[in-house]
Amino acid sequence: MTGMIGQPTGTVTMLFSDVEGSTRALRQLGSQGYAEALDLHRRLLRDTFKRHGGYEVDCEGDAFFVAFSRAEDAVAAAVTAQQRLVDADWPNGQELRVRIGIHTGEPLAVPPNYVGLDVHRAARIMAAGHGGQVLLSRTTHDLVGDAFPVRELGEHRMKDLSAPTRLYQLLVEGLTSEFPPLETLGNRPTNLPVQATPLIGRRHELAELTALLGAEAVRLVTLTGPGGTGKTRLALHAAANLIDEFEDGVFFVELAAIATAELVPTTVAQTLGLREVPGEPLEATLRGYLAEKQVLLVLDNFEHLLTAAPMVCELLASASRLRVLVTSRASLHVSGEHEYSVPPLALGATADAPDESEANEAVTLFLERARAVRRDFRVTTESRAVIAEICARLDGLPLAIELAAARIKVIPPEALLPRLEQRLQILTGGSRDREKRQQTLRSTLDWSYELLETADRILFARLAVFAGGRTIDAVEAICGSTGESDVLDGITSLVDKSLLQQQLNGPEPRYVMLETIHEYARERLDASGETARLCRRHADYFAGLATKAAPQLRGPEQQTWIDRLAAEQDNLRLALTFLIDERDFSAARNTTVALALFWETR
Repeated sequence: MTGMIGQPTGTVTMLFSDVEGSTRALRQLGSQGYAEALDLHRRLLRDTFKRHGGYEVDCEGDAFFVAFSRAEDAVAAAVTAQQRLVDADWPNGQELRVRIGIHTGEPLAVPPNYVGLDVHRAARIMAAGHGGQVLLSRTTHDLVGDAFPVRELGEHRMKDLSAPTRLYQLLVEGLTSEFPPLETLGNRPTNLPVQATPLIGRRHELAELTALLGAEAVRLVTLTGPGGTGKTRLALHAAANLIDEFEDGVFFVELAAIATAELVPTTVAQTLGLREVPGEPLEATLRGYLAEKQVLLVLDNFEHLLTAAPMVCELLASASRLRVLVTSRASLHVSGEHEYSVPPLALGATADAPDESEANEAVTLFLERARAVRRDFRVTTESRAVIAEICARLDGLPLAIELAAARIKVIPPEALLPRLEQRLQILTGGSRDREKRQQTLRSTLDWSYELLETADRILFARLAVFAGGRTIDAVEAICGSTGESDVLDGITSLVDKSLLQQQLNGPEPRYVMLETIHEYARERLDASGETARLCRRHADYFAGLATKAAPQLRGPEQQTWIDRLAAEQDNLRLALTFLIDERDFSAARNTTVALALFWETR
C-alpha cells in the first residue's frame, strides 16, 4: 500500500508509539550507540507506517503519532512494526522495545495536527502498555472485528479520562504475549477528581513540577499565579503522575469554601477520613496519623487562609515522608517552601503569523473548547489568525480563553474579537460546576481584589494610570501620597499576590500587569474618582522625564537615555495624548520637541 497524500479527516484511527526504557538504553549504549539505534527505529517505523497508508502527524524524540483512514491499516501497521523491530539488526544487539496504542475517533483536524479528547485517549492507551505490546481501544477493536487475534484486558482507569476504558492486547504471531500489568491508575488511595476535559499544553511545566515534587529535598511546593492561570489543573495532573510514588495515597483538599484558617485542619482530617479522638486536639490526631505515612496532600486555593501556613509546617515537621503541594495566588512565606510561578499558556506566535503547531497552547485550548460547544466549528486560515489574536488579547489565561471559546456557540471569532474591548462584560457564563468566583472573568478578579489590604487596593487601582510597564520611581512619584503605606511595600505585596509581574530585562526593574488585570484595575481607578488627578500627575511626570532626557541625548549617556525612553514609549504616548486632549498645547509642544532627537534615532 502506498503512503497517503492528505491528512485523514472525519473518523480517524490514531496510533501512538514510543520506546520503553529509553533512558536505560541510553546509559547502556552510550550517546553514539543510542543515536544509531534511535535512527534505525525511526527508519523502520516511518517506512512501515507509510507502507500501510499512515499520515505522520508528529515524530518527537522516540515517539510517533500517526493517523490512518482505516482501523485495519493501523493495526496491520502495528503488527508489521513489532515484527520488523524484533528482526532488526540492532547496534550491540540492544533492541529498542516499542509500545503502541491505537484508538479510533473523530478528532478535529487542525493541519498538520489534530485536537480533541480522542487524541488524548490514544496517547493514554499507548502510555499504559509495555515495550513490545500493542493495545487497542474498544472502538478500534470493534472496527477490525475478528481480523486480528486479541486478548481482552478489561476496563482500566487512565489519567485525565473521566470513564474507564476497555482495552485489548493485540496478539502478534511469533512474539511474546505475556506482559506485566498495564500502567494504568492503580489501587493506591486517592480522591483526585477525574477531569472532564484534557490538560492542554503544559508539557514543560508538568515535567518541571513532577520533577520538583520528586526531589528528595523538596517537601513543600506552592503554585502561584493570577486567578485563571490553571494552577489547580496543573496541580491535579502533577499529583496524578505521582500516585504510584506515594504508597499511602494522594489526596486533594479543596479549601475555596473554607472561611477561616482555623478550619483547615478539620478539612484536611475530613478528607483523610479521620475522626476526632476524645480528649485529643484534632491537630495532634492529624500529626499522629501522618507521622509514618507516605502521602501527598494537594491544598487547593490557599490564598485566603495564609495564617494557616504554620500548621502546614507543623505537619511537615512531624511526618518525614509527607509532601504538600499548594495552589495559591500568594506564596506562604514559610521556610522550606519552593514557589513555582505558573505562567499563562504559550501563545507561540503573533496574529500575523499564527503558529499551527502544539507550541501555540492557547490556540489549541480555544479550538478544543469551541468544538465542545459547537460540533461543526471549523477553522480557516483567516479565522485561525483571529483566534491567535483573541488568545493574545486575553494574555493566554486559560480561564479567559475558555470563557471566550464558549461564545463561539453564538458568534464567530471575527465578531468576538472586537467585543473584547469590554472583556470583563463579555467573558461570563462559565461552567456551572466551577466555583462561583471562576464562572466569570470579573468574579475571579474580584476574589483577588477582595483579599488585598485597603492600602494595596488603592495602589492597585492607581497603577492602572500607566500604559505598559512602570518603574518604582515612577510609581512613587505618581501614585504615592503622604500618610499611606510605603509604595515599595505595596508593589512587593501586589507581586506576591500575582497581580503584578516583575521584569528584569533592563537597567532597572519594571512592573507590568496582564492586560486583563489592567482593565479591571482601570475600572477600580475610575470608580475611585481619582482618574483625572492621576492622569495629570502621570502626564506631568513623563513630560518632565522627556525634558530631562533632551540634553542627555546629545551627551556621552545618549544610549542609556535612549534605552530608558524606549522602555517608556507607551507611557510617553499616553502622556502626550492626555496633554493634547486637555488642550495643554504648550506642554504637549515642549514634550514633543524634547523627544524629537529620540524619535529620530528610532
